Amino acid sequence: MNIAIIHGQNHKGSSYHTGRLLVDQIPGEKEINEFFLPRDLNHFCLGCYRCIENDEDCPWHEQKQVIVDAMDKADLLVFTTPTYCMAPSASMKALLDLTFTMWMTHRPHGSMFRKKAVVISASAGSPTTGAIKDIAQNLVFWGVPKIYRYGARVEAMNWKSVKPKVKQKIEKSMAKLAKQLGKNMPARVGIKTRFLFFMMAGMQKANYSASPIEKEYWRSQGWLDRARPWKKA
Repeated sequence: MNIAIIHGQNHKGSSYHTGRLLVDQIPGEKEINEFFLPRDLNHFCLGCYRCIENDEDCPWHEQKQVIVDAMDKADLLVFTTPTYCMAPSASMKALLDLTFTMWMTHRPHGSMFRKKAVVISASAGSPTTGAIKDIAQNLVFWGVPKIYRYGARVEAMNWKSVKPKVKQKIEKSMAKLAKQLGKNMPARVGIKTRFLFFMMAGMQKANYSASPIEKEYWRSQGWLDRARPWKKA
């Protein structure tokens, strides 16, 4: 299994350790590509919209593309982030902003419609729902059909200080999820993903896209006809 892990922090705290507990327990042979933000992408979107015409024109394309390529090749995507002010970290949000052209509204990557993803967030005490929801929403609009969510209130400032009882609960949950992911069953594209896809295809046909280049992209993929990204050619 090819796995891409994107950590929304440089330090190895509770979110990081929870993600690694999951990945390390997935059975079978694994190829893991791991990224830390902001270490591996230390830029914010400038709002220049140059990527609308050509992704390579993004000022931060070189750094960003390394992560995007790893995600495209992966069977499983794992996102971890601390909960900061009930939201994901700024560096994680920056990555999502810099990949907005991957939304179905623009130029989605066909590979995303065949993947599974896990979104993990830990907090000292505040709800993790907001941080997880922001990332998961992006994945939905990327076309990822199966997204698992896991939040943990660790009641500690770092992993070392987390009580054994809390760690045991996290370890048990990650072991259960790892076993499920290890079955490597294909992700099924559900009604919501199909609805969004067909709605966006309709917008492209009606010339409601941000750029003619986007419509040409959809046409080149065959998606304005009978081809579908979740079906291998």
